[in-house]
Amino acid sequence: MPEVNDYLAPAQEKMEMAVMYLDETLARIRAGKANPKLLEAIRVDYYGSAAPISNVANISVPDARTITITPWEKSMFKEIEKAIINSELGITPENNGEVIRLSIPPLTEDRRKQLVKQSKAEAETAKVSVRNARRDAIDGLKKAIKQGMSEDVEKDAEASVQKLHDKYLKRIDELFAAKEKEILTV
Repeated sequence: MPEVNDYLAPAQEKMEMAVMYLDETLARIRAGKANPKLLEAIRVDYYGSAAPISNVANISVPDARTITITPWEKSMFKEIEKAIINSELGITPENNGEVIRLSIPPLTEDRRKQLVKQSKAEAETAKVSVRNARRDAIDGLKKAIKQGMSEDVEKDAEASVQKLHDKYLKRIDELFAAKEKEILTV
């Protein structure tokens, strides 16, 4: 006979993954402040393989509007600059031979609104993932009735799945609200 946990644990894991993915995605959205996570998605050619910038250089944030990148090898300057220019970051790097500087420009009002929309779309995608996990769990519980699970146990488990769903949707809303506040703060 199937156990309730056979359905709750995978649902919770999927919901947790959706929230973690949203958190990572929102961290990459530029909010007018310097953040090393902006560079995580950028890959550079390092001896024939694509490597994150953090694997070939030291990344630091000396102030709220600047990111400095200090490559460990002089040969990586051009590769890192080329990768940043070709990325969707929209920032031109400044190279003085010692470090590569990225000056984060202040965001315009239109760009802020666009970033909030992008963040909202990411939050909606995460919510859809959470809802799908809930649906899968409930479908599994309904099938478990046919395999011998009592209806009372199934209804209680369904309520537990709904509570999980509500908890994760609340976390998604909190993440989005924090990102929205960060973007709109001038």
